[in-house]
Amino acid sequence: MSPYAAGRRRVHRSLAAGVPLAVLAALAAAHPAASAPSGDARVTRTATLGDLPLGEFSNALLPGTVDDDRGVKLGGIGSDIYPAGNQGEFWTVTDRGPNGQIKVDGSKRRTFPVPGFDPAIVKIRVQGGTVRVLKAVPVTTASGRPVTGLPNQRGRDEAPYSYDAKTPLSYDPNGLDTEGIVRAADGSFWLVDEYGPSLVHVSAVGEVLTRYVPRGLHLTGTDYPVVEALPSVLLHRKTNRGFEGLAQLPGGDLVMALQSPLSLPDTAAGESSRTTRLLRFSPRKQAVTAEYAYRFDPVGVVDPGEDDTSELKISSVVAVGGDRLLVEERTDRTARLQLVRLDRSADILGGRWDDDTTSPSLEQLDDPASAGVPVLRKRLVVDLGTVAGVPGKIEGVARVDHDTLALINDNDFGMTDGTGAFDAQGRLVDSGVKTTVIHVRLPHSL
Repeated sequence: MSPYAAGRRRVHRSLAAGVPLAVLAALAAAHPAASAPSGDARVTRTATLGDLPLGEFSNALLPGTVDDDRGVKLGGIGSDIYPAGNQGEFWTVTDRGPNGQIKVDGSKRRTFPVPGFDPAIVKIRVQGGTVRVLKAVPVTTASGRPVTGLPNQRGRDEAPYSYDAKTPLSYDPNGLDTEGIVRAADGSFWLVDEYGPSLVHVSAVGEVLTRYVPRGLHLTGTDYPVVEALPSVLLHRKTNRGFEGLAQLPGGDLVMALQSPLSLPDTAAGESSRTTRLLRFSPRKQAVTAEYAYRFDPVGVVDPGEDDTSELKISSVVAVGGDRLLVEERTDRTARLQLVRLDRSADILGGRWDDDTTSPSLEQLDDPASAGVPVLRKRLVVDLGTVAGVPGKIEGVARVDHDTLALINDNDFGMTDGTGAFDAQGRLVDSGVKTTVIHVRLPHSL
C-alpha cells in the first residue's frame, strides 16, 4: 500500500471534524476586529490566521512530504475563498507553496524552499478575530501521490531552484500552481492553475480527476488524465500569469479569468496591454463555450501612483446571479471590483482573436472597441483602496450576502524575494504579513 494512500485515510479521520488539538491551539490567537472607517463601504470584521509550522500541517495530510519547512508557517491559503455553506465558513486553496526570486549573475531564479509542499484545499471558519482551520484536503494524483507545486515543463516554465537559488530542482509534470476554487453540487471541487494554464477537476477527497489544458501543450508524464480542451491561444500566457480567477454560475458553468494579458505576439505586447480574457466552460460538455475580452482600467486609476501597466491583474471573479460577475482588478497594493454581464453578443470564441497569427493581436490593440471587438461593459462597485482596513494583495473574494463580501489576502507564506529571505541557518526571515479574512459591507446590494 502506498504511504500516501495510508496518509490520506489518516487525514480524513483526524481532520474531517477539525484539525488536531495541537494545531487548533496554534491557531487560536485572536485579533480584534477593525473599527469602522468613514466612507460608503466599510470593514465590519477582520480575522487572522495564527501560526502553524508548515511541515506539521503538510505531514498531517501526507506523511513524509516535508522534511524541512525552513521555519515557514502555514499561509498562502488566500489564493481564493468560496462559501462553504455554514455562516462564517469558507473553502480556500493554497497556491504552489513558498516561492521567491533571487538574482544570480543578473538573472532571476525561482526558488522553492519547501519543494515537497503539496497544494491543499483548506476549509476555514471565521470566529471572532481568528481564522480557524476546520479541515484540509491534500491535492493528489490518481495514485495518491502529492501533485507538488513545482513547474511542469522545461523551456516553458521557470526553472525551479533550492531556497538559496544554488541548486536546480526537478520539474514535475504533476505540479499545480493552484489559484481559484469553487465547489460543485456533487461535493467535488474545480480549481484553476497558472502553469498550463489549466482548469482542474478534483474529487471531494482531493484526487485530480481531470486537468484541462490548452490544445498543443503536450503535457506528458502526469499521474492523472490530461485533456487538451482549451483554446491553443492560451499557450501564450505570460509566465506565472495563467488562470487565477474562477467563478461558478448558477447553472453550473464555470468562468475562468486570465490573470494578465497574453504575451501575444511577444512579451513586450503582453507587458503593455490592458486587454485580458475570460473563458466560459461547460462541465457537462467538457468544453469552452464562450470567450470574452476584458479591458483593465489604466494602472494609475486602479492604483494611483503606479505607472507600470504590467502590474495589473485579475485575481478573483465571483458570480452574483444570472450571467453577472464581479471582477477584481488589482495590483499588489490595491484593488477595485467591477460588475460585468456575460452578454452573448460579446463572445469572441473561435474568431480571429484566437488565431495567434492575427496582426495586430487583440493584446496589441490600443482601443479594442474601436477595432470592432465587443469588450465587456463594466461598472465600478467598490474601490477597495478607499476602504480603511483592507490589506494589500487581495486575491480571493466571496459573496457573503446581498451587500457583504469576504476578502482574503495572499501573504506568500511570509516569503520575500532576495537573498535576505532566509538567515545564515537557512531559516525564514518572516515578512510579518498575516493571512487575513476581511468582511466588507457595500453601500448597495449586488
